[in-house]
Amino acid sequence: MTTFQIAGIWALNILLDTSGHFAFKLAAIEPDAQASNLEHWKHMLARPWLWLGAFCFVGEFVAWLAFLSLVPLAQGVLLGMVSIVVMMICGRIAFRERLTRPRIIGMLLIIAGVAVVGVG
Repeated sequence: MTTFQIAGIWALNILLDTSGHFAFKLAAIEPDAQASNLEHWKHMLARPWLWLGAFCFVGEFVAWLAFLSLVPLAQGVLLGMVSIVVMMICGRIAFRERLTRPRIIGMLLIIAGVAVVGVG
């Protein structure tokens, strides 16, 4: 398999992982602040976002297995951590979550680690 194909599977894995978490967050947002726990769970189960998130994670599972079959485990796991950075950026854009100094430093360390692995 070519490097381009491996990078494509890696990108697909990141896309599916990020999309799954994003969909779960959308499913978990409760419009009714007074809802009980049971009502909240019923509301989440009825939302298509929950099922889209589950579908994304099934797809990610397949993409992750394909990716790990092509790269060494240590390299694959570290490259998979890029999804954390992508999710934090998406959380900032879509949900206005804060990017604190420790989070930004953590993101930069992850990026540096992935760059070192990519060069090595």
